[in-house]
Amino acid sequence: MNPQAHSPQPTSASPAPVQGGLVRPMAVIFVALSLITGLLYPGVITGIAKAVFPHRAAGSLIENKGKIMGSELIGQPFSDPKYFWGRLSATAPMPFNASASAGSNLGPSNPALADAARARIEALRAAEPDNQAPVPVDLVTASGSGLDPHISPAAAEYQAARVARARGIPLEQVRQLIAANTEAPLLAVLGDPGVNVLKLNLALDGVAPNR
Repeated sequence: MNPQAHSPQPTSASPAPVQGGLVRPMAVIFVALSLITGLLYPGVITGIAKAVFPHRAAGSLIENKGKIMGSELIGQPFSDPKYFWGRLSATAPMPFNASASAGSNLGPSNPALADAARARIEALRAAEPDNQAPVPVDLVTASGSGLDPHISPAAAEYQAARVARARGIPLEQVRQLIAANTEAPLLAVLGDPGVNVLKLNLALDGVAPNR
């Protein structure tokens, strides 16, 4: 009789179950990483930002006579002829809603995009019927974020005569304010010049506050 015929065959070892002793170090690592990445790191970065860039770290807020008027980074809707108008905004439920930044997501073949542009052109023409110059594209389109606070110098120039007439001030004075509130491209090469609409309108109020 072959003695090997009844010898037990080797079996593969079953994986060892997770030991209860691993729970504690896993919990410690979880809590430690939560404190480091959720509290310590953001706190340190925020502290450095406030020390090095206090204005930007606070939201780039624009203050006028002790009152917060808005942020340099977020546009505001203007429709009064005596103010410069900014870009369209597709945010909901109101324009320039910083908590719901979004574009219109309308493709070039979507009739709603043409309708929105047409409505803005009509509003601009109604505010200044004598101005038959081509409307700059940024005045009839929304930005990808829906929050763009800038318009192009061409868009500001398009509105300059209307604002000067509504304010009763010289056109050249309005153009000087446009130039003073035009921001150069970053590092002189990145992007295009832009006019901050809120800053420009506040400057107008400073020159002709009661007009």
